[in-house]
Amino acid sequence: MTQSGLVIVDKPAGWTSHDVVARIRKLADTRRVGHAGTLDPMATGVLVVGVEKATRLLGYLALTEKEYTGTIRLGQTTDTDDADGTLIGCVPAVKIDDAGLVRAIAGLTGEISQIPPGVSAIKVGGKRSYRLVRAGQAVELTPRTVTVSRFDVLAVRPDGDLLDVDVSVTCSSGTYIRALARDLGAALGVGGHLTMLRRTRVGPYLLSQARTLDELAQSVQGVRSGHDAAGLDLTGLAEAAAAAFPRRELSAAEARAVGHGARLDATGTGAAPVAAFGPDGSLVALLTDEGGRARSLAVFSQ
Repeated sequence: MTQSGLVIVDKPAGWTSHDVVARIRKLADTRRVGHAGTLDPMATGVLVVGVEKATRLLGYLALTEKEYTGTIRLGQTTDTDDADGTLIGCVPAVKIDDAGLVRAIAGLTGEISQIPPGVSAIKVGGKRSYRLVRAGQAVELTPRTVTVSRFDVLAVRPDGDLLDVDVSVTCSSGTYIRALARDLGAALGVGGHLTMLRRTRVGPYLLSQARTLDELAQSVQGVRSGHDAAGLDLTGLAEAAAAAFPRRELSAAEARAVGHGARLDATGTGAAPVAAFGPDGSLVALLTDEGGRARSLAVFSQ
């Protein structure tokens, strides 16, 4: 029987997040696999993948803060706001100075209103925006409020009439780094798009913990061949939940009650998920406060 847990994957360039899920399904020998927070094909880095019961954690993990490093090319605009798109505009960026760059980035830091890229997975009238755009339809997406808590310049590299800006970004869930590149270019009057993106953190899960698909495949093959190997090296349910959410200890009676759908006294932490653990250390449920009581968002043991 396949174990439940999370595997932190270092997604390769050129793969969709669904491609990674399909590969993990084969390695884990189960269809019950999902991911938290989509990465565009061009992007690399941390992709949190859930196996079996851990798929029920993913929707809550996707809401956590994320960190990225990337490169924004100023002076060129594409129809997807990244290097995978078609070039649609060129304006020399040679007159941009450090002071102007800092001012423009400051305007995109903090709580901001951001219009997602048209080529995105957001649904419009029940259909994915990118499908409508590729079918030639004009799409108007609603601005959303996101938080960019850190937007730092790491290096500035002139390239002819263009300017490549290496950046580091910490942001809330739902922030599009492609849109930051687009909006930075627009603020400077030269256009911009993303040429490189690497996600280095999702909530508590770091790039240093991630393993490539080749490493995972070799490890699983080692197990199947009878050699000493870690397999998928899953982070178990209890460990994963403890790393991502506040913790609440339950008595044996409370654990049984939650397992049968009962509500408990409020956690006092508001609507944010709280991980509830039984006396044996197992993950019992994710709880949220509602109407002065704590109800289950997801139950993992009965």
